[in-house]
Amino acid sequence: MDLQLKDKIVIVTGGAKGIGEGIVRQLANEGAIPVIVGRNEADNNRILNDLHAQGLQGFQVVAELTDPEQAGMTVNKVIEQFGKIDGLVNNAGVNDGVGLESGNYDAFVSSLHKNVIHYYMMAQHCLPWLKKSKGAIVNIGSKVAETGQGGTSAYAASNGARNALTREWAVELLPYSIRVNAVIVAECYTPLYETWINSLPNPEEKLKATLDKIPLENRMTTAEEIANAVLFLLSGRSSHTTGQLVYVDGGYVHLDRSVSA
Repeated sequence: MDLQLKDKIVIVTGGAKGIGEGIVRQLANEGAIPVIVGRNEADNNRILNDLHAQGLQGFQVVAELTDPEQAGMTVNKVIEQFGKIDGLVNNAGVNDGVGLESGNYDAFVSSLHKNVIHYYMMAQHCLPWLKKSKGAIVNIGSKVAETGQGGTSAYAASNGARNALTREWAVELLPYSIRVNAVIVAECYTPLYETWINSLPNPEEKLKATLDKIPLENRMTTAEEIANAVLFLLSGRSSHTTGQLVYVDGGYVHLDRSVSA
């Protein structure tokens, strides 16, 4: 199926690693021009150089999105280079473990900046250009907003906000034919996930226990599988889909996790 993404300019925050990298690579494979936004230029260029070596297109912007001013800077650089924006994937974030009992005001607010405030800022700065292109926004979210996890109040709050903003923006942007959807992730083995699980006392035991709870095939979702859903929601093939929270999670959230595969 032709996803009609050729030469589309799509910004992907956190595009140099993990899920963001998977989305960037799939976009490039479809002929789009992904814009990698990340804080580390070496990481950004690692992906960009690999794309170029394969004859694929891409661009990168170094930005620390916890600084609200850098969202505008990012968008300005993209417009200077391409003169248009066709899509935005809000993906950057981190489950930083700011809990209720263990956290404090400064840590909580800092986590909101890491995980949701830049979603709003990026969307706001992209909006004039998305109006012109009748583009699309895809927000990446986490199961934590629905299932809870414990010890991660700020990340849970941010993901609840991501879901709410997806629905709110879908309504507000109807007059401009801008579609807004979210892809919700449960268990995906990214570098951040690996770092977290290896920090636990019994990482192999914890990993097996997690896999046993994923109904479909008792395995983690891959970054490529998440990327495939994101690309569909960005594409003209999903032309009448908006305001949806799409769970790409092997049934983790909505199926009985005690079911044996």
